[in-house]
Amino acid sequence: MRKRLLFLFFAPLLTASFSASADFRISGKVIDLKDKPVKGASVYLDNTIDGGTTDSLGQFSFTTEEKGSQTIVCTESAHETTGLPIMIAGDISDLVLHMKDNLHNLEAVTITAGSFASNDRTKTVLNPIDVVTTAGSNGDVVKAMQMLPGTQQTGTDNGLLIRGGDVSEAAIIVDETIVQSAFVSGPPGLATRSRFSPFQFKGVSFSSGGYSAKYSQALSGVLDLNTNDMPDKSNVNLGVNLSGVYASGTKRWKKSSFDAGGNYFNLSPLLAVSSVSNGYKFYTVPMGGGANARYVWTPNKDGILKATFSTTYNKSGINIPNPTLGITDTTNTFNTTDAQVKYITEDKYYFGTISYRQSFKNKYLLYTAASFSYDDLNNVFDRLNLTQKEYRNQFRIEVKRTFTNKLSLLLGTDLQNYGVKKDFRFTQQFDETQEAAYAEMEWNPIYWLALKPGIRYEHSNLLNQDKVAPRFSTAIKTGNHSQASLAGGIFYQNANNIYYLSGFKPGMQSAIHYIANWQWSKNDRTLRLEGYYKNYQDLAREYGMGYSANRFRTNVIANYVDNTGYGYAQGLELFWRDKKSWKNTDYWISYSYIDTKRMYENFTASATPTFVAAHNLSVVGKHFIDKWHTNISATYSFASGYPYFDPAKATAAGFLSDRTPAFHNTAITAAYLHSFGKWFTVFYVSVDNVLNTKNVFGYRYYNNEKIAVTPGFYRTVFFGVNASLSQFSKDEL
Repeated sequence: MRKRLLFLFFAPLLTASFSASADFRISGKVIDLKDKPVKGASVYLDNTIDGGTTDSLGQFSFTTEEKGSQTIVCTESAHETTGLPIMIAGDISDLVLHMKDNLHNLEAVTITAGSFASNDRTKTVLNPIDVVTTAGSNGDVVKAMQMLPGTQQTGTDNGLLIRGGDVSEAAIIVDETIVQSAFVSGPPGLATRSRFSPFQFKGVSFSSGGYSAKYSQALSGVLDLNTNDMPDKSNVNLGVNLSGVYASGTKRWKKSSFDAGGNYFNLSPLLAVSSVSNGYKFYTVPMGGGANARYVWTPNKDGILKATFSTTYNKSGINIPNPTLGITDTTNTFNTTDAQVKYITEDKYYFGTISYRQSFKNKYLLYTAASFSYDDLNNVFDRLNLTQKEYRNQFRIEVKRTFTNKLSLLLGTDLQNYGVKKDFRFTQQFDETQEAAYAEMEWNPIYWLALKPGIRYEHSNLLNQDKVAPRFSTAIKTGNHSQASLAGGIFYQNANNIYYLSGFKPGMQSAIHYIANWQWSKNDRTLRLEGYYKNYQDLAREYGMGYSANRFRTNVIANYVDNTGYGYAQGLELFWRDKKSWKNTDYWISYSYIDTKRMYENFTASATPTFVAAHNLSVVGKHFIDKWHTNISATYSFASGYPYFDPAKATAAGFLSDRTPAFHNTAITAAYLHSFGKWFTVFYVSVDNVLNTKNVFGYRYYNNEKIAVTPGFYRTVFFGVNASLSQFSKDEL
């Protein structure tokens, strides 16, 4: 390298000094693989100072005294270094050197089919700042994902509804391990928040299909959250808002750091200013608290260990619309016909992870992680005790071998044990252990082509079943700023836990994904178009009892349950984001169309599930006002009507054929930045469902009366203040 630098600086002098004694002239041209000239390339004889530089036509010429067998070398920053052996016995002309594009310096193609991400693996679409500044997300990671294509408005459910799948078909993953009970516990029909703050994570990757062979047990998609690494410096954060108070602190040392925090919440002020839906009335206001701790250690520049622990406690009492009202079959285990019932929730939750990542000379990468989740519920439904304990333990280890900057291979294995024990009139429980191994290759044979084949094997001890799931994805660059991607594979998942708790053992369900994607990105503008087809097979299906509209069953009453269910989901999606056209303005538009039907569970005919709307639209806009140090955000969300069951239309043609009115929601947020001495402070306010729209997610029928299924809250108002010893930037509003 030193010789090459000396050559670049002194080539003109050297050429002039030695030209009189040079015996031979070497000349030719340098071109790329498309036969285009490479300008400004350095061409020289290896281990000498003899050489020259190519002109605008890619041509070079220099003289040398060297004789015999030599190697001519060509270097240029945007291309891979190349060489050619030559024999010097006289002048040499018309040499042709071919250079390959350098993947490290060109914008190489990346696979994006089915994936939205904010880490280094793919293009940035959403990051933690986007989550908290998106009106309508309420600072919740999962809620913010509902502003992206492929998802549905949950309304009365916890979780992600992805491309026709129910909430059980989406896995939430932290540091590559699955989280059990990722949402705060609540009564049936009342959606709650996820348990995690977006600022815990440096990367938020959302896959709506075709995801990596590293993961399974999710028929539809995964939300992959990667926790923060070493903090930049020590810090203290304090906050108070309409629901409670919190405090956290970070101590940074040279090679390690420690974080700790705690919070207390009481929703009395929030309930006083928000609009609670008809039929919901708290007689014990939700309250509780939590604590967390985190340790990070970097033993060397290529290794990092992260350990986290968190615990939460919450309790509430509420009158809710009876979810079994009008249900006359034997699944009405609550045995009450009251219009409203009391529901008490008491939830203790514990979650911890530890992971270690180490690279070796940029050739090997070792990653290992372990986690545990434990949720202890002690609820009361209409004077009947309902206790439930859920747990999950997981261990993962994988090694990645990088052969070249174009080729790498990932090998890994994971082991997880999880289960549920429920007591409600009688005890129900199951325990499952799953072992898995996987391999995945990433290959960029040329900068405009990426290939990613993978395969996963897993074994279920509960079901005594083995499955092999091949996966494949590829991407092709279609222009300087665009690319096309394809992804597909087979994905397996155990049936809903309610079957195993009820004593049935249906085998693993499967879904085959086919995804095609085109994406254009330039100057902070992104356009993304995607189409998909998903074929459901081996779905759990009940026989003998007919359809029950009770979405919150605690037991399955059926003659038998097998895997003869089936279905499909197909759709088109559009995503447009623009952060360039107007100064300090960022907006995006997300649209999804889906056509899906299933014959599964206790369905009596193939139909669209009650949680799926055919059309979904989100329009999100953000603007920062420099003069006022204020960020304003607004979101409008729309969903066409949801199917619901009318007992008068129980025939195959009429089954789930009716639709609710369309869903509309408008939300706004504002954040103001100010400093008080050493404290940097953000004041924020948000209003969800500004117009107080009475959205409906279905209907129940009782005594010829049609009763709307509504969310727990219509309009919510929230405001608070956060103070930190570290300065905010306007991008953090």
